[in-house]
Amino acid sequence: MSPLDAEATEQTLPHVERRSTEIVLARWAELPDARRILVNMSADAFVDAMRKDSQGWLMQALAALDIAADRLLIEITGPGRPWDGAVLNDAVKVLRAAGGRLSLGDEGAGHASFRSWCELEPDYVRIGRQWITDVAIDPRKRTIVRGICEVAAEFGTQLIAEGIDANADLQVVLSLGIPYGQGKHVARKADSRNIASPPAGRARDLEAGADLVPVDSGWRRPAALQNFAVIQAPALTWRTTNDEVAAMFQGRPQLHALAVVEDARPVALIPRQQFMDQYARLYFREVHGRKACLDSANPAPCVIERDASIEALASVLTSSDQRYLSEGFIVTEKGRYAGLGTGDQLVRVVTETRLEAARHANPLTFLPGNIPVSLHIDRLLAGGVAFVACHADLDNFKPFNDRYGFARGDEMIRLTARLILSHCDSHRDFVGHLGGDDFVIVFQSVDWQVRCEAIIQIFQKEACALLDEDARIAGGFDAEDRHGVRRFFPCTTISMGAVVAAPGVYQRAEEVAMDAATAKHDAKLSPSGIAVCFAGTGDVARVR
Repeated sequence: MSPLDAEATEQTLPHVERRSTEIVLARWAELPDARRILVNMSADAFVDAMRKDSQGWLMQALAALDIAADRLLIEITGPGRPWDGAVLNDAVKVLRAAGGRLSLGDEGAGHASFRSWCELEPDYVRIGRQWITDVAIDPRKRTIVRGICEVAAEFGTQLIAEGIDANADLQVVLSLGIPYGQGKHVARKADSRNIASPPAGRARDLEAGADLVPVDSGWRRPAALQNFAVIQAPALTWRTTNDEVAAMFQGRPQLHALAVVEDARPVALIPRQQFMDQYARLYFREVHGRKACLDSANPAPCVIERDASIEALASVLTSSDQRYLSEGFIVTEKGRYAGLGTGDQLVRVVTETRLEAARHANPLTFLPGNIPVSLHIDRLLAGGVAFVACHADLDNFKPFNDRYGFARGDEMIRLTARLILSHCDSHRDFVGHLGGDDFVIVFQSVDWQVRCEAIIQIFQKEACALLDEDARIAGGFDAEDRHGVRRFFPCTTISMGAVVAAPGVYQRAEEVAMDAATAKHDAKLSPSGIAVCFAGTGDVARVR
């Protein structure tokens, strides 16, 4: 393309986008029960549509069609000239003043870069299919998407995952709490000739809430602030004066601080003690009383999402800035102001949550115990997710423990935990320790049987290393059995009973556990050490 052709194209495209948008809006206005509409625009067309001088052609088009602007969601996508941040910000202000919302498309490229995210503060950001497709099998993509989720939580931005073409990818998206999704596995695109029907290809609300995919092979505990007693305190604006702040503190002696909020999002915190000390200074009221309160506020307060993890709360306590213990923190829900919390509350929540977690973890392996294992299986059942539950148990462990003592026995238990963890996908499989020599693995990895076989083979080699030399040569050791009779026992091995749980077959975790225990008993009689129970049939097959 020649420079002249490129220039002509650059001048023509905004006009084409304008006409296309006007046609789409007119057709959409005719639809019955039409709700929110998402319109894709380049930055060039968006700036042109939102010019202040004539209220922008887009607002005029909406008014002519009697469409309320609060039903409009503009997504800036595609290439365009590099606009000055102030110009785009002005266009966004016009959109928001009318009640519309903003989305950025294809996070990681173009106008959805982190810089644009920071400057424009979009309501929605679309994660491109280059990050979502195959996210279940690519750990690098999972790391990137998880990072995007953390940024979104800080900004209070809703995410849309594009390119969900497989169930495995959907489960990862759900586990990360992404609320909206597009893709072949979510819904097929609607026939353009039947546009009056509900658009099946639109971004669909993903019913998150079930923790379908474990993180770091551990129990993903409920949010630490889920049942937190948030202090309901009035929110200030940047126009609130120092005199008004003082009156609020004087009228509410129990308040330790007040939050400054803009567009429902916290921007600063005013600590009570610091403000009142300043307000009591000589001539402060006369000079600064009618001035805006922001001069007395902390512009970098501690803001914690209500669904924040215990690790995030603990990091606040261990940070170098300890003002948060005296000033307290702001609680948000999806980025919007929800109330306040004190430093004492933060310490108590972190302490109680960690004690609760420790109560449900095995003290020897630090793996989740019975309760979190059952919770995880119940989440999978409620989410209609297929999985394989394996009950792993050591053979001849009691005689080994009696022969070599508890210290060597604990070493074998830790060996078992280490081998199981090393052969599981930390982003798809869940490992629990029920106590003693009983372990549970909840597989979502499709190659679960290969993983089980590898665990059994490597365990047989490494467990024998815990015997003394004579026992290794003999292939076993002498010890008393459960009846007190001394006899020969072969080297300790591991047996694994698996339940293939299809969606809709089981209702409760206890049912899965019973069938897994039955399969485990059959596994002890199998040459391979593996037996499989096919849910709903009652059949157990020993793997040879």
